[in-house]
Amino acid sequence: MTGILLIVQIVLVVMIVIAVLLQKSSSIGLGAYSGSNDSVFGAKGPAGFLTKATFFLGFLFVVNTVALGYFYAQQKNASVVDEIVDKNTIAAPTINVVSDTNATK
Repeated sequence: MTGILLIVQIVLVVMIVIAVLLQKSSSIGLGAYSGSNDSVFGAKGPAGFLTKATFFLGFLFVVNTVALGYFYAQQKNASVVDEIVDKNTIAAPTINVVSDTNATK
């Protein structure tokens, strides 16, 4: 389970980085593509959509991080000794006790 969540975590990180880099900043950055009024997102550009997408991806990132922490903590509580199966088929030697009745007389 932790392997799947770790892969999801890496994908979320990449998506958040892309969403943040596409947003328009004060120095324009990589958001310079949104200058046209005929864009897919309308006259305001993709600012509202990218903000909501970044918030949603950030929320998923936090939830996934908490889930990863929980599952890693559960794995840490498990012991390797609990998984060892006793396959000992050798019987323990028995000690024959001889009662010495002459010693008590």
